[in-house]
Amino acid sequence: MSGGLTEGPAQRASKSIAAMDIDALWDFNDPAASEDRFRKALIQAEAPELQAELKTQLARSLGLQRRFDDAHALLDEVVELPDPSPRLRVRYLLERGRACNSGGDPEQARPLFVEAWNVATETGQDALAVDAAHMVAIASPTAEQMGWNEKALALALASPDPNARRWRASLANNMGWTLHDQGRYDEALSKFEEALRARRELGDPRTEAIARWCVARCLRSLGRLEEALAMQVELVDEDPTGYAHEERAECLLELGRKAEAAPWFAKAAEKLADTLGDDPAFEERLARLRELGMESS
Repeated sequence: MSGGLTEGPAQRASKSIAAMDIDALWDFNDPAASEDRFRKALIQAEAPELQAELKTQLARSLGLQRRFDDAHALLDEVVELPDPSPRLRVRYLLERGRACNSGGDPEQARPLFVEAWNVATETGQDALAVDAAHMVAIASPTAEQMGWNEKALALALASPDPNARRWRASLANNMGWTLHDQGRYDEALSKFEEALRARRELGDPRTEAIARWCVARCLRSLGRLEEALAMQVELVDEDPTGYAHEERAECLLELGRKAEAAPWFAKAAEKLADTLGDDPAFEERLARLRELGMESS
């Protein structure tokens, strides 16, 4: 399932759907609905290059639903297209890599992302290059993540492409989590606050709420529990996922307010069970939340 497309001339690029057109079909909060839109677009598409590019995004929507075998099967069809444009090659490498990484094989994914970065930077596809670099970081050991995120951020800041520049918030957030995982909480907070500022500039309330949650989570790691709690209290009403409920409970628990935390743990368990689905990786986490939710003293 490694890269097999051989890079060809770019004359087919004119037949390729524009990045904004493909992006308009996406709702990352609803990959099943996105899948439906890509399937409908695929039926209407006539040019082989356009069909192949749509298949890469259809494969991504399947991967987000953890249907990795189906995603790889679609990408096997893409790899058969002769003479692909550099753009299609980058799309293919990114989605093959994402399917491998999300399927539990970051070692196989990483060289695909690196190749995507190389092709994208060599052919001036800034937004896809930033995406590739941020995926290299995700698939890399912790010690190497910051360097790749810095590459991605430098390109995003320097690029005239607004789609590349929109990555600033995501990259600052990713750098924040890398620093947080290393226990460098003060530096992490600075990055999370940078991400929050960028999200506010973009004007998307949903992603701004996620950025606020990250700041609050880092405040808890810094022991600034009252500040963290106050932020999570504000976020609970905006949060259908359960993450803010969980953090509100964790802050209360660390403040010694165990009985007060219990109903919030119970609510978090209920909501996160829907959010996280039946992935066995989360069973222990949900079991802990349920147990704490039953405690009243």
